[in-house]
Amino acid sequence: MLTAPVRQLGESERRAVERLLDLDPFASAQVAERVAARGLAWWRAEGRVLGYGTRRHLESVCWLGGNLTPVLAGPQAIAAFADLLAGEERLCSSIVGRADAVLQLWDRLSDTWGPARDVRPNQPLLVTDALPPVSVDPQVRRVRSGELDRLFPAAVAMYTEEVGVSPLADDGGRGYRRRVTDLIRSGRAYARFVDDQVVFKAELAVVTRRTAQVQGVWVAPEWRGRGIATSAMAAVVRDALARVAPTVSLYVNDFNLSARRVYERCGFRPVGTLATVLF
Repeated sequence: MLTAPVRQLGESERRAVERLLDLDPFASAQVAERVAARGLAWWRAEGRVLGYGTRRHLESVCWLGGNLTPVLAGPQAIAAFADLLAGEERLCSSIVGRADAVLQLWDRLSDTWGPARDVRPNQPLLVTDALPPVSVDPQVRRVRSGELDRLFPAAVAMYTEEVGVSPLADDGGRGYRRRVTDLIRSGRAYARFVDDQVVFKAELAVVTRRTAQVQGVWVAPEWRGRGIATSAMAAVVRDALARVAPTVSLYVNDFNLSARRVYERCGFRPVGTLATVLF
């Protein structure tokens, strides 16, 4: 299979990258947010953007930072990215993106980058652009700046439950605490409090001009099964559509049937499948 050379892209190719990201705005949302915030200059970016294709016709990109995300990568682009990456030490904590690209990439990288801690091959990618057709929980609101200490234990519990490792492990949680603080300050963290307890939480973890991507959805264990998740999620969707972006998107593990039912009730529709490889 003949492949074109892969190269690191710079600021001069930013418009071409943005046009390509716009072709897949939901699966590439995390990359689009970073490019919009930091550009492609290596001294400003939080990672590298690798490009496949000629300068006249950029076919695919691959973000390499805290995670690895291929965008619009066909078999030839995957082969080219893998050839380059296999010779580098793995520094990313995950590979995430459209399932076909991620799984093909992992098939080529697993011998040198493996083993993976977990592979989640089927994560439905969901989107809505309409107000939820269900009632909204009026007690769900944006978290205030002085409520970090109330929210943080719930955020840690969610992360540990979802990812399988604690965010406190590497640096005592300093980096994760900064991340949660930033989400609160930017008006992207939501919760329902009962007394001092968080019983529901969610964040707009990624925001672009095309979508607000929800992550970190969590219900306190003792509150599960009480039917609070649908109306709570509806409150998040309503606020995000009114205030942040024209669509709301998220992805969910295929085996999480209860969450999938909640999202369906809130009006989300499938627009593809993602996969995640966790290290």
